[in-house]
Amino acid sequence: MHAAALQRLPHPTRKAPTLRATAPLYALYARRLSRQLQGEELPEHIGMIMDGNRRWARRQGIGNPSMGHKYGAEHVENVLSWCEALQIKHVTVFVCSAENLQRRGDAEVAFLMQVIEEVLTRHLAGPQPRWQVHIAGALDTLPDTTAHALKEAVEATRTCATGAHVTLAVGYGGRQELVDAVRDLLYEQAARERPVRDIADHLTADDIARHLYTAGQPDPDLVIRTSGEQRMSNFLLWQSAYSELYFCEAHWPAFREVDFLRAVRAYAARQRRYGA
Repeated sequence: MHAAALQRLPHPTRKAPTLRATAPLYALYARRLSRQLQGEELPEHIGMIMDGNRRWARRQGIGNPSMGHKYGAEHVENVLSWCEALQIKHVTVFVCSAENLQRRGDAEVAFLMQVIEEVLTRHLAGPQPRWQVHIAGALDTLPDTTAHALKEAVEATRTCATGAHVTLAVGYGGRQELVDAVRDLLYEQAARERPVRDIADHLTADDIARHLYTAGQPDPDLVIRTSGEQRMSNFLLWQSAYSELYFCEAHWPAFREVDFLRAVRAYAARQRRYGA
């Protein structure tokens, strides 16, 4: 779908009332949940598996289920604003997997890439960005225009002074990330003419972590998945080793602030054991 055609699509917040709830009772409940979180230990980094866009579109009676991707992508801005309200400074959003690019039809993938480019331009990489953008994934597997837009967003937000970081996992696969990390580590050590046996004898988890797509960022404390599915789907396999997991029944475009606050409340009530 060309950009001009994409611009003619209806704006999600005008056509999808489930994205923004304004009922007084809803607002009261959201404030109550927020008050319950005051003084609690909150996650520093949240991972979001934004699942269920197409199923939501079908339930809404939208003729083209791929339109769910547009509503879902637009909804990221709402979720980031909820994170800002709680002073959560690191968010990683699973936008699309490497498997999505391989198994979905060409038309759906092209539409999704156009949506990503539009959201980057309109919401994340504006003149006064609130979030510094990072990318996780293999950019060489994406269309040139999408890879360029992602790189441009990284550059445009590099000097963002808010201290807030959003990582977009696009064309991402956790296993491939580990393969790439080990490969980069081996190339690095080979350039120093270090023997393979010496590398193996002294290899540590930190050595691999330095070469991940997310190097330098904290691991997610909480991973939230929408749509009722209870699996990780190759998302941040290394980084989420000790993350708390929360599964929500709502599809991503219908994921409300109260759903988000409930997830954070559940996290605050847990005793983290880090594998012990």
